[in-house]
Amino acid sequence: MFDILVYLFENYIHNESDIYVNHAELTKELSKAGFHDDDIFKALKWLDHLSALQQSDVKPYIDHSISGSTRIFSQQELQKIDVQGQGFLLFLEQINVLDVTTREMVIDRVMDLDSHSISLEDLKWVVLMVLFNVPGHESAYTQMEELIFEQPEGLLH
Repeated sequence: MFDILVYLFENYIHNESDIYVNHAELTKELSKAGFHDDDIFKALKWLDHLSALQQSDVKPYIDHSISGSTRIFSQQELQKIDVQGQGFLLFLEQINVLDVTTREMVIDRVMDLDSHSISLEDLKWVVLMVLFNVPGHESAYTQMEELIFEQPEGLLH
């Protein structure tokens, strides 16, 4: 399922194509690309839930009045997001790529993936997808893109 999300993001969403033109046509194209129907359905449902998170009535777990608090991960979250991933999320908050709301959206979308754990690289893609879909976070999206895609120049010692 995650491969489909990345495929859609790279080929449609990131290129600002209209992904919601026709789910049937999109499903047919994804099937031709070799993806299974069950995974296609799960990926499209995942994207629909991501889109729904922007609505204020869908995210009751967000309290904007809390500042300087520490996020405590649940046991299920700890099983899916390893220490490296947790550290990366904290780092993104510290450099203001993520705020409380977008962090919770990322965790929500990670927990909805159909895998037992998520790699750091996959977590980065989820962060990109969330930031792309949240209006007003364009600079955070750009900063995240630079973190992922910029290659260091010169020799590393």
